[in-house]
Amino acid sequence: MKRFVLIAIAMCFATIASPETTTKQIECYCTDKTGSRVELGETRCMEISGRRFTARCEMSLNNPMWRELSEDCLTS
Repeated sequence: MKRFVLIAIAMCFATIASPETTTKQIECYCTDKTGSRVELGETRCMEISGRRFTARCEMSLNNPMWRELSEDCLTS
């Protein structure tokens, strides 16, 4: 009986340590108006309902979102 318990415990530890049970890193990113991927921390000039502003892709409550940085866009 002791041998069976030890084998069962060893199998549990092997299952916990196996790579299949490890959690995958979820990729978080924003999208622009064309649907292109924008990485976290990148900034874009956004135009919504005729209003232009600079926004950065950030995380909020585990969701990627655009946060307004300034009221106008920089142009060169």
